[in-house]
Amino acid sequence: MAEAVARAVTGGRNLVVQAGTGTGKSLAYLVPAALSGRTVVIATATKALQDQLADKDLPFVGAHLGHPFTFAVLKGRANYLCLDKAREIGAVEDGEGQLDLADVDTGELGRLGRQVVRLLKWAKDSDTGDRADLDFEPSPAAWSRLSVSAAECPGAARCPMGEPCFAEVARRRAADADIVVVNTHLYAMHLASGGFLLPEHDVVVFDEAHQLEDVIASALDRELSGGRFIALARSLRAVAGPEGERDATGLDDAALRLERALQPLVDRRLPSGPAGDEGIAAALTTCLDRANRALTALRAGAAEAGDAAGRKQRAMKAATSLLDDLIAAAEMTDDQVAWVEGPAHSPTLRIAPIDVAGLLAHLLWDDIHSAVLTSATIPPNLPARVGLPPDSFAHIDVGSPFDHAGHAVLYCARALPDPRSPDYERAMHEELEALIRAAGGRTLALFTSWRAMRAAAEALKPRLPWHVLTQDDLPKPALVAAFTDDETSCLFATMGFWQGLDVPGPALSMVVIDRLPFPRPDEPLLQARRDRSGPGAFEDVDLPRAATLLAQGAGRLIRSATDRGVVAVLDPRLAKAAYRTTLLAGLPPMRRTGLRANVESFLADLRARS
Repeated sequence: MAEAVARAVTGGRNLVVQAGTGTGKSLAYLVPAALSGRTVVIATATKALQDQLADKDLPFVGAHLGHPFTFAVLKGRANYLCLDKAREIGAVEDGEGQLDLADVDTGELGRLGRQVVRLLKWAKDSDTGDRADLDFEPSPAAWSRLSVSAAECPGAARCPMGEPCFAEVARRRAADADIVVVNTHLYAMHLASGGFLLPEHDVVVFDEAHQLEDVIASALDRELSGGRFIALARSLRAVAGPEGERDATGLDDAALRLERALQPLVDRRLPSGPAGDEGIAAALTTCLDRANRALTALRAGAAEAGDAAGRKQRAMKAATSLLDDLIAAAEMTDDQVAWVEGPAHSPTLRIAPIDVAGLLAHLLWDDIHSAVLTSATIPPNLPARVGLPPDSFAHIDVGSPFDHAGHAVLYCARALPDPRSPDYERAMHEELEALIRAAGGRTLALFTSWRAMRAAAEALKPRLPWHVLTQDDLPKPALVAAFTDDETSCLFATMGFWQGLDVPGPALSMVVIDRLPFPRPDEPLLQARRDRSGPGAFEDVDLPRAATLLAQGAGRLIRSATDRGVVAVLDPRLAKAAYRTTLLAGLPPMRRTGLRANVESFLADLRARS
């Protein structure tokens, strides 16, 4: 793989690499990237992998390569503490000086106040301001008090704290680095901005590339909710005082009108877009007028200094971003899809591109010297779906060094009822209990919905002698640590654990998948893609996604050369459906069985060895 990456970078070609578990794909692209003499951006689908590259893999390469290079990590603005907000909060309200954090009696504060003070203290000594460097997990409310999104940050030139800004310092470091590590969402925002967010670069590596299409679509979508108008109204009152009350009240009214128009349509696609619904169209017209008035009021205000200057600039940027999204909603094209999501009391209108292939062809592939797309599982139609020109790339599969055939068994519970039948859930719980007992706990059970996970946990916790953890119990890092440390425990989880979970050793001896992970038929973006695909929608949209996610879930089992265990799929369609060949082709070459007795015998032998 390293040789293929080096050839692609040297020759100015693109490369698509399927690199199975244990390949060491990070090293395989980092080494040629470091040796290339070119500026390389590495985009990952998760911040966890971003941090792993920066904290582990890149330092390792730097220590052993014998070739000097520099690297930096760059994240979206919301990941960095905002020094201007920190300065405002830390200032005494009467303007007589700065708050002495050492004198604050946190015992008299609520949880939110204690966390804000803790964040302020941390910011005084932090070199990065990066949320990932915290030694505790702040609540969303606490972090939002001290951070800004790209939609409200006015930029370094207009911010009183623009020079020492943590996000700007990170950007300057990235500008001087040979290798820059970002997440794919930020890379998409960079493309949408016209190439202004990241340093100029010749090569891009997309790790976890199987998620590229969805991450790009998500990053380029537009969101409109009543909460954005309420937040802008609050900012307008803080900046303009009583003089801005009329326009602030107008924003509150716009929020209410938008929410009322969206509420009846929650979880529904808007086939004709926002303009096709009379209530939404009228609400958006009012929203556009009120946001324009708010921006005019902000611009007309007297020049501010100190804390007020920063608040005013952030409010103006938020108003401008809101107006941009309102105009985009009014000018929605046939290449986009609109839908309403969220709880009924706080609905959100979303507009996203249906097809990112054309966007990437225009914004990326024509301009980049070389791109590498890699993942443990590459869907067969990925290059076409992300717009890679057919003659512009090589495609290789480097396999996995692990002995899946000798160390793992794939079991399909073909005797279970169809998952769509009313008898399925009870039978599935009984099957899951029998399998967990055979494994002696040590099970990661992956479910396709929160409801299914909670129902299984409720049914099996009283019947099993081992500790059953669920995704509701703890934050993900703490949950994984608890599962790893208690070797006989079980972990019941949903989609967030189907990929990226790495628990080598006997603590994870069995992966159980409740049903084939086909996407919901009413998911709006996929509905629109199906419409475009026509009669071949199942093969073009649903089946590749299910095959990729099934392979990702099964990939949680064998994480080292000595791992052994079972992947159990409690969906008989894997053994009976006409499309099963496609699903099985994407899985590692495990031994297969449809008899639970064979699984119980294998697991008994495994327990005896341990």
